[in-house]
Amino acid sequence: MLDKKKIPLHIAVIMDGNGRWAKKRGLPRAMGHREGLKSVREIIKTCRELGIKFLTLYAFSAENWKRPKEEVDTLMRYLSEYLDKEVPNFIKNGVRLNFIGRIEGLPDEVKPKIGKSVDATKGGRTLTLNVALNYSGRTEIIDAAREFARLVSEGKAKVEDLDEEMFSGLLDTAGQPDPDLLIRTSGEMRLSNFLLWQISYAEIYITPKLWPDFRKNDLVEAVREFQKRERRFGA
Repeated sequence: MLDKKKIPLHIAVIMDGNGRWAKKRGLPRAMGHREGLKSVREIIKTCRELGIKFLTLYAFSAENWKRPKEEVDTLMRYLSEYLDKEVPNFIKNGVRLNFIGRIEGLPDEVKPKIGKSVDATKGGRTLTLNVALNYSGRTEIIDAAREFARLVSEGKAKVEDLDEEMFSGLLDTAGQPDPDLLIRTSGEMRLSNFLLWQISYAEIYITPKLWPDFRKNDLVEAVREFQKRERRFGA
């Protein structure tokens, strides 16, 4: 049984292993991404059931543009189809959608749909779902630094005003708590340029399971492991 008093407020997930899942089965990589969407649906549902308030999913990194054009086009098509299908469910279940990353760099056919989905779900209070698209942790920090420089140049802030709280307010996740738990599937032991500022004190959970195989029981196990740990925040 999980301790309901120790449920993480914010979970972040590096969803890794879709391609390898498909390759192991002799299937096209696209089938791995499609199967991975089933895990996305189940993890969102499980987070709602557990009372987790924030979930951040690493869906498409700034580096992923280096993949074959056919695969990238497929991912963008799946994103569009996913929003069409899931937004009504999000509205029904109180899920608020938020997108982080350089959204302006996404294909023109996708951007309007993203904007509409954010607006349609803005009333959600059960779970905030951050989807990282065209995202880079380093770029996010650079963009925040540029924004602060702009504020200073316009006389809206002073250099000495800058502290951790103010800087956090300039990031894509402004107003949200930092992740308590970072989950990475597929067994890889790296952060892959994800939420570099926000995960400073997150507990890290690595599982060898590939993302399409990661379902409700796996998330519950990750939370159970999180509850066993003593969080010291550097103390």
